[in-house]
Amino acid sequence: MSNETFRTEKDLLGTLDVPNEAYYGIQTLRAINNFKLTGVPLSHFAHLVNGLALVKWAAAAANHKLGYLSDKKYNAIEKACQRIVNGEFHDQFQVDMIQGGAGTSTNMNANEVIANIALEEMGHQKGEYQYLHPNNDVNMAQSTNDAYPTAIRVGFLLGYDTLLESLSKLRDSFAKKGEEFAHVIKMGRTQLQDAVPMTLGQEFHAFATTLTEDLERIRTLVPDVLCEINLGGTAIGTGINADPHYQALAVEHLAKITGHKLVPATDLIEATSDMGAFVLLSGMLKRAAVKLSKICNDLRLLSSGPRTGINEINLPARQPGSSIMPGKVNPVIPEAVNQVAFTVIGNDLALTLAAEGGQLQLNVMEPLIAYKTMSSSILLIRAMDMLRELCIDGITANVEHCKNLVEHSIGLVTALNPYIGYENATRIARKALETGKGVLELVREEKLLSEAELEKILKPENMIAPHLALTDLKH
Repeated sequence: MSNETFRTEKDLLGTLDVPNEAYYGIQTLRAINNFKLTGVPLSHFAHLVNGLALVKWAAAAANHKLGYLSDKKYNAIEKACQRIVNGEFHDQFQVDMIQGGAGTSTNMNANEVIANIALEEMGHQKGEYQYLHPNNDVNMAQSTNDAYPTAIRVGFLLGYDTLLESLSKLRDSFAKKGEEFAHVIKMGRTQLQDAVPMTLGQEFHAFATTLTEDLERIRTLVPDVLCEINLGGTAIGTGINADPHYQALAVEHLAKITGHKLVPATDLIEATSDMGAFVLLSGMLKRAAVKLSKICNDLRLLSSGPRTGINEINLPARQPGSSIMPGKVNPVIPEAVNQVAFTVIGNDLALTLAAEGGQLQLNVMEPLIAYKTMSSSILLIRAMDMLRELCIDGITANVEHCKNLVEHSIGLVTALNPYIGYENATRIARKALETGKGVLELVREEKLLSEAELEKILKPENMIAPHLALTDLKH
């Protein structure tokens, strides 16, 4: 027999019994019962919960300064919001991330939790809303339609430093390997076929460079597109039910307590319905995911074999690779990153469709937009940290094998092409394929170049960077 006790709360639709220990109220409970979809509650995304609390705190501060909230109510709301931001009560944010109602359930979850924490601060019982009300006081001068999208933006801004840090560390890890492998000559490949020589260091340095591009773009893009907020627009952007001075005060306070340079949207009606910022942000996350996946494809190819593949590098062994094939070790870390990337790409498509699905003055699909944006960011952070710690930092090179592949590659003929001519180079390449002989062996047999000329041409530094001079060519 359960010892759980309940309090009765009422709303537009009637009454429900809410567990006494719950800080959420009747509207949150209805949403919990209605939306059993992803199994991922708001509490899964701590920065989003904190973003909601910060928005409510800023709104209360503005209303208090304008005289609409008493000192007693404001102090209790402020304390409640501070406790949430400090990590308390996150388990009370129980609504599913995907929900109908354009985020109203999320907004009311925040309103009710903050109200009940504040009531206890004031010496009252949870549910005694006559002393401090979720709608009348916590939600004063707000609508879901301005508080919720603002909280999503704030939530992402609170966590994006972690995204930058993970990306930066991974970039640095690749750059370090680029330096470590700078002396390792290998064969470059195009279309999975031998191309021309390069160094393994150049290959890893290119990985670092491509991640640097995304690092810099995300660093500048996120503040640019997320710092313009529609708080103060209330229902559709007209600012109904808000004091004329409320918006400026609320945004100013929110900027202060978040540490981000938040500014009011220039057109609140446009800002209430447009999700273009999230489309751009999601596209940037997708771009980073695509690049990571391509890099992981390369790592799997370069480490393939080990006896019958390319086998130029060794990935750290992380777990046995087969239940039936003894000794097999799989590239599990890059494989997992590939799958994260595919998820982020899928998230971007879902978000894109949600942004397009807005109608008239509101986009009711904002819960999906919040869910996919936050999910992609967290997945990328975890994947990049895993890739760096469990794979990249421990990669080693098979130096002699790389060198042998270059020396026996048909692609080596490209380096000789300017000196022996295209016709000779083509003939040598074909003959090498037909006979199994090496390119250098055939060039020596036909005395197309002297040993001194070959030595100069085949110097590593001459094969991996521009070096050709007119005086080198035979006329």
